[in-house]
Amino acid sequence: MSFLSHLSWRYAVKSFDSSKKVSDLDLEKILEAIRMTPTSFGLQPYHFYVVSNQEVQDKIQSASWNQPQLGSASHVILMAVRTDLKKNKEEYFDLMSSGNAEVRAHLKGFEDVMDGFIGAKSEADLLVWASKQVYIAQGFALAACAELEIDSCPMEGFDPVKVGEILWIPENQKLLVMLPIGYRPKNTELRPKVRFSNKELFTEIK
Repeated sequence: MSFLSHLSWRYAVKSFDSSKKVSDLDLEKILEAIRMTPTSFGLQPYHFYVVSNQEVQDKIQSASWNQPQLGSASHVILMAVRTDLKKNKEEYFDLMSSGNAEVRAHLKGFEDVMDGFIGAKSEADLLVWASKQVYIAQGFALAACAELEIDSCPMEGFDPVKVGEILWIPENQKLLVMLPIGYRPKNTELRPKVRFSNKELFTEIK
């Protein structure tokens, strides 16, 4: 199938076949798609948790109004935004320069732009900006799953505080969305996709 055909195949699965597991190789491909996601400044202000421990998944399900996707999934990918963007930026430039002070000096113009951007915004505005990057990563994960014909279901319906406690999420992170992945049970009844038409969605200016 083509990429667009795979997107049409994709379905937000509400329960998975718990007997079927995503292979390590396919999981690596999904995580690589997340890692290669484009972000503003390339900063990647996020962290991800990949859970395949059934006991932990069951606890997460309990903190998510017992939605069955979580307990039956092969894996659950939890996506968190980083709130310590100044430290995030320092780590980023250390990585780009490989810790070389001379290389870092050549990056000063870019770093000054980023410092100005971060310094000009409130903590609340920075959190909104960084959160948007997480949702870009979610989109890439969804597309990668569809390409591999692995089912998924993006979820915001959970208690982030309780789930954070289950996973011992550090204070500099905030959970935003979860993505259980796996395989739909046989004979799953799929509702037809409802999408607005191109005419309603797009305005072309030539």
